[in-house]
Formats: sequence, structure tokens, C-alpha cells
Amino acid sequence: MYKLNILQYNNMQNLHINDSLNLSILDDNLAYEKLKSKFTKKYMFQELNTFSFDKAGFLNLLLELNSKGKIAICVGETESLIEAGKEFEKLGFNLSWIKLKKDGTYDEKSIEDVDFIFISSYIMDTFVEVDLNKIKTQTKAKIISNASANFDKTSDAIYFDSYKLTGFFLGGVVLFDEELFKEQAIAFINTTCVNSIFEALKEQIFDTNSKEIFLESLKKELKDDLYFFVNNDKTLPYSLHFALKDIKARELIRTLALDEIHVTNGEGCSLGLSRPSRIVQAMDYDETTSRNSISLSFHKNYTKEECEKIAKKIAKRYRQIKVLNKGNL
Repeated sequence: MYKLNILQYNNMQNLHINDSLNLSILDDNLAYEKLKSKFTKKYMFQELNTFSFDKAGFLNLLLELNSKGKIAICVGETESLIEAGKEFEKLGFNLSWIKLKKDGTYDEKSIEDVDFIFISSYIMDTFVEVDLNKIKTQTKAKIISNASANFDKTSDAIYFDSYKLTGFFLGGVVLFDEELFKEQAIAFINTTCVNSIFEALKEQIFDTNSKEIFLESLKKELKDDLYFFVNNDKTLPYSLHFALKDIKARELIRTLALDEIHVTNGEGCSLGLSRPSRIVQAMDYDETTSRNSISLSFHKNYTKEECEKIAKKIAKRYRQIKVLNKGNL
């Protein structure tokens, strides 16, 4: 099996519920306190909360921050956060949106004077890198980032997505300092979520050597049928983003799965949805064009022979789909 969607969907095989992490207000909860200490120290933060990694969970975070200042959200963030932002506005609250440019980078001109910014060190789906240090020179706002695929210590708070890291929807963990968020009562801490994310992060491995070999193999096999929405020199070094002309990516994704080659066209695909990439559409491409996008991510070092083999299979399936689609016109 070739798992080339590791950043969008990992599959943790040994997930288990640890009885020692049971919480009680009448107990000292030493096992959990030890786990919390390891987690916060690893990423150099003081506090840890858990939350529901969905629209409702992020909405609660936004409502909590709203009493402390103005909020901005980059449109390149996870879908649950974007949906929470829209709901936040429906409730009558104001926030600003940081837009994406045609090349997939964030629009510096859309950063307003705010107190909190939800923006990560990478853009979802395309994995275009974001220079958080540069943003710090533009604003005094606290930066809250998704660190599931990449941790940038410039962040003032970080959160992790259990689904992306384990393959199970257990919620999210947010790490922070001072009193950015209210400390959770211990009875409401999701210890299974904390433990599974921490264990997944310990096992997280990325490969930075395969990207260029894969890219050259794809160019060789697909030639003019291959094109790009973003500059892959500016994406995370263990990710590759490209597009194929005249087919819907999901057709190729489903077909390649039968060959045990797993790729993705973005967050929606990994969640079992047939939507085109919202991120590519946010870059001002139409819905039809955004359906061409495909993402690869690498957690092992592939040989040149393996890269060529997979590229040939992708090209073969792609051409078969194009022929079948013409026959259905």
C-alpha cells in the first residue's frame, strides 16, 4: 500500500483507552497530570484544554476570545473553524477574514488591526507555508495555529486535530499560555483525546527526500496534462500539490484506491465528502477547476523506482478515466 495522504488522514492502529487516565475530582489524577506535563513541556506551553473539533467546538473558542478583543481568521484554515466563523457572524459578532491570493499565499493587505488571529504555518489542502514570524512584524495579535502537520513555535497557542493524526474523531487539544482560555474543570477533559494525540505525535514521521523525485516522475509521465495551482517550492517539504486537466480528482482518487495508492484532493475528500477543494476556490478558481487538484504527502522515503511506478499508475488511470468520460458525453 502507498499511503500518500498522511497529512490529511493518518490511521493509528494501536489506539486504546488507558484506564489509568480515568479522572476523578476526589483523586490526585497523577497519570493525567503527568501526561499533561509531558504534552505542554514538549511544545513549551503552560496550559492544555480539550474541545470538540467541529463547528460548535471552534465557535465556543471564538465566543470566549470575543470578550477579550477582535478576531481574524485566515480562509486557509480547517473547515470546522471556517464554519464556526460564519456562525459567529450570524450571531451578530464581527470578525475579519484574511484572504488567499491566486498563488495560494495569504493576502497581507487583508490583515487588519486585531487581537487574535487564527492562522497556521501552512494552508490547508495545498500546504503552502506561512511565515508566522513575518505576520508578527505586521501585528501585535496573538497567533493561534493548527499544528497537526507542522509546529511553529512563533504561535501563541496551538491546537491539534485527532482525526488527522489518528483516524478517529476524538476532538481536539489546544495548548496555550496565561489566561488566553479559561482552564477546564478536570471532569470535562477528554483524556482519551489527549493521550491518543500525544502518542500519534510521538510517532509522526515525515520524509523530505521523495518530493522532488515524485515531481519529476509525474512530469515525465503526464507532461502537458499536469499543471499547478501553487509553487511547490513554497509548500511543506513533505507535501506535493498538483492538478490534472479535464477530470474530477475524486474519480482518480477512488480508482487509485483499488490499486492501494491513497491520495487526496483536500480536507473534504479525507472526510468522505465529494466536494472540490474549498481552499483552491478561495484562491479564486471556479468550482470545476478546483476539482482537478490533488495532494500528496510523504512519511517514508520512496525510491526512484517506486516513484516512477506510482507515477506510471497514476498516468494510466488518469488516461483511462479521460477515455471513459469522453465515451459518456
